[in-house]
Amino acid sequence: MTGRPFRGFGGYGRRKIFFIMLEMTFGDIASFVGILLGGGSLGGFLSWRYVKRKEKAEAALAETTAAKEMQDMYQEMIQDVKADREEQKAYIQELKDDRNHLREERNELRRRQDELDERVSNLQHDVARNVSMIEEMKPLLCRRTNCAIRIPTAPHESASNDIEPLDMKDM
Repeated sequence: MTGRPFRGFGGYGRRKIFFIMLEMTFGDIASFVGILLGGGSLGGFLSWRYVKRKEKAEAALAETTAAKEMQDMYQEMIQDVKADREEQKAYIQELKDDRNHLREERNELRRRQDELDERVSNLQHDVARNVSMIEEMKPLLCRRTNCAIRIPTAPHESASNDIEPLDMKDM
């Protein structure tokens, strides 16, 4: 014998065996007990393999079910995103319509303001023309308002009662 300590069980240490035993499920333990009690190693081995395959099939079915549920959830999320997008498109179209309406109103107000500016300009031109006409007519003002002979008056003089009446002999 050599100086190596006994490892036992084909090189598996105690920890390794413990973890292997933890990995065994109830079905594995039941199969193992069935093999021991049944006495048939071939029958026990086949039943153990059958149980293993059944467990793998159940695990695959569970994975498939979970994948289907995830796919359904993603489809639901896609539908929600599409609905949100349609709502946003409708809201954007509403905003565009409002913007176009406001632009039309603004253009109408600008047109009306241009018309009013033109009217104000025409009125200012008329006032200026009337002022010049008044300036031209000032020399033609007379102190006597009911006579045919016009006597010009200064703008600071008033047409008060101190005006002497016109003799008809002068005419």
